[in-house]
Amino acid sequence: MKLHKPPPNKGKKLSLSGSSETVKVDYSREKPIFCLRYVDPSYCITLCNKDDKAAFAERIRKLSTMTWNQIINADRRGFGREKIARDSLPNPPSSVSEDVTFIALRFSGMKPMVGYQQNEIFHILWFDRDYNLYEHG
Repeated sequence: MKLHKPPPNKGKKLSLSGSSETVKVDYSREKPIFCLRYVDPSYCITLCNKDDKAAFAERIRKLSTMTWNQIINADRRGFGREKIARDSLPNPPSSVSEDVTFIALRFSGMKPMVGYQQNEIFHILWFDRDYNLYEHG
């Protein structure tokens, strides 16, 4: 299954019931939904200790109350995000198209969960519990 990232700032167009008018969805104003479907088994949350698992649950609860705009504008070492270069990752899944931008959000202290945003969904691919997924600067 090949996943595709929509073009920047292009959201779904919804038709209003009984109207020919369409409304464009601005996903930057939406709250994130978290998907664990494509997590790499070598970097899975199940390999984390109980404190990291608890921190992950609390972090996604807090992030779920924020919009993507708020996350983008927050400190990257706090509740914000950080872009990660595709070529710095060891083996991005082949199911993810070349135009996808990888981002990191913190899940436990400074430990990043890395994935990509597709509309309002954040697809988590890796939990970098030991800081060995990519070179941290």
